[in-house]
Amino acid sequence: MYNIISSLLTPKLISRLDNLELLAMQIVEGFITGLHTSPFHGFSVEFSEHRPYMRGDDLRHVDWKVLARKERYFIKQYEEETNLRCQIILDISRSMAFSSGDHISKLNYSKVLTAALTYILLRQRDAVGLFLFSDKVHKRYPAKSLPNYFYHLAAEIQKTEAGAPTMIGAVLHDIADRIHRRSLVILISDLLDDADVLLKGIRHLKHNQHEIIVFNITDPLEHRMDMKGQFLFRDMENPALKIKTDTKYIRREYEAAVKKHFDFIARKLQEMNVHYVPLTTANPIEKALTQYMLSRKKMY
Repeated sequence: MYNIISSLLTPKLISRLDNLELLAMQIVEGFITGLHTSPFHGFSVEFSEHRPYMRGDDLRHVDWKVLARKERYFIKQYEEETNLRCQIILDISRSMAFSSGDHISKLNYSKVLTAALTYILLRQRDAVGLFLFSDKVHKRYPAKSLPNYFYHLAAEIQKTEAGAPTMIGAVLHDIADRIHRRSLVILISDLLDDADVLLKGIRHLKHNQHEIIVFNITDPLEHRMDMKGQFLFRDMENPALKIKTDTKYIRREYEAAVKKHFDFIARKLQEMNVHYVPLTTANPIEKALTQYMLSRKKMY
């Protein structure tokens, strides 16, 4: 599905590019090129089929090339001409700054994903809004469908840095009270908070009739403690909390606890009919975009 341009945009390469606008556009345009021959071709805002002209149809949609070949009037039938409203909620809490080895940070990965989704949505003529949060909503950008809005949002996303500890549950309740029109809500976060509190916030959004996609962004090292020997471990959001130990004493328990946490969240979100997409910073951005397309096809 993916063409060579998007396939070469690996997380490692992304870490060396500082133009988020250009990067997001390259990823999306390459991705969409691949969609033309896939089941998702309609999402490229290109017509995927024709239908005969009917009285009252807008003549601007007549395919004149087909008329010249077949001597019959056909209308370009678009699959996506929506006025969808989407609100993207991006976690910029301190834990999102974490990275291991050659991987980019969770926040930088999420920035690229956010910018790419924004570009896709605006390209689809949909309205996009953005929330940046940690322990509270730090910035809110209202939903707009103007094409040039992408450049404004991309610039704001690019300069964002990780800050305070997360309070995702309280923040989601706050955001649920602020979004008054039914929307597609996309949460992008590492979900490293109390699972029950987090899920209550998502239930609030779901209760308000929003469709929800959750992109769970983690670092590979957060799932598998591959290093050996003694290390000083610090809490990502409270550096005062630290412990020095040998990984052989905690590896099994740690990995089991992480798996239990994310498995529980995944199960509960499935019960709520929320599309849960787990990704690590080793995954190509295209994987996330494919999951977004799958979600849209199911919803609409």
